[in-house]
Parts: sequence; structure tokens; C-alpha cells
Amino acid sequence: MRIEFLKRTTFLISPVLLFLGCNSYDPVPKPTGYLRIDLPEKSYRAYESDCPFTFDYPTYAEIITSDPMLREKCWMNINFPAFKGNLHVSYKPVTDNLQQYLEDSYQFKVKHMSMATAFEDSLITDPERKVYGMAFQIKGERTASPYQFFLTDSVHHFLRASLYFRVSPNNDSLAPVIDFLEKDFERMISSFRWKENETP
Repeated sequence: MRIEFLKRTTFLISPVLLFLGCNSYDPVPKPTGYLRIDLPEKSYRAYESDCPFTFDYPTYAEIITSDPMLREKCWMNINFPAFKGNLHVSYKPVTDNLQQYLEDSYQFKVKHMSMATAFEDSLITDPERKVYGMAFQIKGERTASPYQFFLTDSVHHFLRASLYFRVSPNNDSLAPVIDFLEKDFERMISSFRWKENETP
């Protein structure tokens, strides 16, 4: 009787097991993802030098002034090692050539037009600090410089800055970093001061 019971049970369970075993799942590749980027906590320090300006910059950045590519006094790279990014900063005294500097800044922006999907321009006006300029957010997956700005007092000083990454441009994956750094540049601009009556 026991053997008969086992035969029946085996006979009834076998088709169920066979049916369940025949269901196959086609493997589906995981979607492409980007590495998680840990963003540091925001904190700032003042940049002080013999240059005719001062500003706040993040504590997780380092200012490099000794690079051979920095051809003139008060040119610098603000390096963000964790993100493989650099903010290239150049300074020029103004001597009847402000219009040329402004045109050059707009041309640098236009250079990225072929890769850009959109531009967001922000006017910078602070008469109390005598800081005027424009900030350019250059949107697009393959733009080489997603953020640029220039500042001037319109009489003596002109400063230009542009963000570049030391990786192939893929601003979709860099979007969290770009957004994070834009806040730092906004702080840099809002804290920017010209030193009175100083030219390098």
C-alpha cells in the first residue's frame, strides 16, 4: 500500500515539477548605470593673495598657481581632485580693452554651441562691491565646459573662469557634480571682492 501511494504521488507530482522546470527566463541585461558619487559637505575658506581680488572657495578644492600653463600673474586653476575637475581662472587688468575681453568671453561660450542643447545666462550685478558680469550654464551631454563666468568692475579689472573635467565629456553622468560645483561658483561670485586701488 505504501509503495502504491508513492507511485501515485510521484505520478501526480512529476508533471508539475516538469512544468515548473520548463519555464525559462530570458536573461535581461541590467541598464547602464553611473557610479555613485559621494559629495563632500560644503565648507569654504577665503582666498587671499597679492592679486587684486579675494573670494571664498571650497575647502575640498586646491588653488594651483605654479602650473607652466598659467602664463600670467593672478592666473590659477582651482582644482577639485575628487571630481577630476578644474576651474581655469584668468585675470587681466583693463586698459581701454574691456570690450575685447567681453567679446572673447562670449566667443568662448559660442565655441560650445555645437555640442550644447541649451544655454542659461545669469546677469551678475552688485554696484556696492563693483562686481558685474555674466555666468553661463552650458547644457548638453558632450559640452566640454558646462559652466563659465566673467567678472569685472568695468574700469580696472577683468576675471574669467571656466570649468573643465579631466574625463571624456558625459555631462549626464557628471550632472550631480556639475550641480554641486555650481553652488560653489555661486558662493565664489557672491563673496567676490575687488581690493581697492590694487592692480598686479
